[in-house]
Amino acid sequence: MKPEFVVTEPYEDQKPGTSGLRKPTRRFLENKYYTENFIQSILSSIGDEVVGSVLVVGGDGRYFLREAVQKIIQIAAGNRVRKLIIGQGGILSTPALSAIVRSKKALGGILLTASHNPGGIDADFGIKFNCANGGPAPSGVTDKIYEISKSIVEFKSVNEGLEVNLDEIGTKTFEVDGTPFDVEVVDCTEEYFSLMKELFDFEAIKTFLQVSQKEIILDSMNGVTGPYCTRLQKELALSPESVSNNIPKPDFGGLHPDPNLKWAQHLIMSMRNGDQDFGAAFDGDGDRNMVLGRNAFFVTPCDSLAVIAANASHIPYLKQGLSGVARSMPTSGAVDLVAKKLGIPCYVTPTGWKFFGNLMDAGKISICGEESFGTGSDHVREKDGVWAILCWLSILAGRKQSVEEILRAHWEEYGRNYFTRYDYEACESEGANKMVDHLNKLIVSQELVGKEFSAAGKTFKLVENDNFEYTDPVDGSVSKKQGIRFHFEDGSRLVFRLSGTGSSGATIRLYCDSYEGPTGNISGNPQDVLKAIVEIALNISQLKEFTGREEPTVIT
Repeated sequence: MKPEFVVTEPYEDQKPGTSGLRKPTRRFLENKYYTENFIQSILSSIGDEVVGSVLVVGGDGRYFLREAVQKIIQIAAGNRVRKLIIGQGGILSTPALSAIVRSKKALGGILLTASHNPGGIDADFGIKFNCANGGPAPSGVTDKIYEISKSIVEFKSVNEGLEVNLDEIGTKTFEVDGTPFDVEVVDCTEEYFSLMKELFDFEAIKTFLQVSQKEIILDSMNGVTGPYCTRLQKELALSPESVSNNIPKPDFGGLHPDPNLKWAQHLIMSMRNGDQDFGAAFDGDGDRNMVLGRNAFFVTPCDSLAVIAANASHIPYLKQGLSGVARSMPTSGAVDLVAKKLGIPCYVTPTGWKFFGNLMDAGKISICGEESFGTGSDHVREKDGVWAILCWLSILAGRKQSVEEILRAHWEEYGRNYFTRYDYEACESEGANKMVDHLNKLIVSQELVGKEFSAAGKTFKLVENDNFEYTDPVDGSVSKKQGIRFHFEDGSRLVFRLSGTGSSGATIRLYCDSYEGPTGNISGNPQDVLKAIVEIALNISQLKEFTGREEPTVIT
């Protein structure tokens, strides 16, 4: 077989966002060589190292996955990649791909996912590149990919003779221009569970669940964690009813694979009507998670991170202590309080898991998390939904308490960080950008500092506002304009960001939080407690006036 040079034309819209290139599926289907261009741009950005390299490939099972994998096989062969490791059926969760990249010392991995975005021919598809540390490509790499994509005129591909059955586990060797080219199809769960068994005591968890007769339910939302939850069910000797929606489907069975209080209603209703003591839901590619206790008691992602940090002694591989913790800037400061008590560093980074990767590689942090339902540790370089649930099951087994009891005890010790996030999805970009310009002008002028704002019978005095800027403590790189912040005298806070995870239009995220000490009101409803500060946020930003949106798409 011989590589061919295929003539193509560039597209101007292949700039990767926070987590890769995400576009409507039809963009990949109906535009000639759209997929091929981006794959070639990834490989070209690597340079000469791609020759003779090992790459890992997998995705979340969404529509167009298998076709995209076959295109990657052809282009990888054309670019003289030595070997591809591919999940069976093209399936690999994002954390599992990270684990394989690290264990096999691969040059990187290509993920075919749009994460928590809906799937199907009329929904979204995505392509993401992870580097040799297993983590998302940093801005320098994605910028290079984008620049190449804007001027690409050809891609290299082996278009005939490369027939790979993605459902058959094993290695197939081809000869491309006299050089061997291997394609190994692997069990998508094997490498990942080998790692999990090094980190957790599965027997202790299984014994606890059996003796206490605790019932749990794991909802994969027809995403990639289906095979992983099915294996976990067997490893822990759980009943088959403990897993639901565990078959990955091209359109996620019509579900929106985003584990939050709006889109996981089927799990919430199941727990309200049933006897389960613990529930969890996962997103499309398996890196996000939502934790629920009996009667659908909701654990915010901010609290989940803090509880895991505070109870690390119940998690075998963390019991020796944490080197440090980190959170994204919009995430509440709940974990900061735990870090202070433990006497360890707490880093605050921009949104995006790539910022945590540098800290992990430098040995500065053990665990980290984002308010967008992502938690993880230095075992891989991605957030990891199944890992987070194993942490919680380990804590339940160690403390012999319910989820709600653990949370209330945590608040009684550290106080409670009330938190909510309002998402305004698919806004007109012009209006969203005008709103951000308005907020930036307020930041520059500092005209609101010192002023008082009243709403719902409460008054708040603004003491500081800025546009968050981050200097990486490892490599010294500076990330500017990472979120507009307003801080009030009582500790309340507002944050505004334009998200980079949507496939069309603009997504505005509004974050509101407020702290209540251990002796204060720690049992309130967050939406009631934060009602006043939300109203002030809408007034300051003039969000309704700029966007025409009366209500958010999702409230978390």
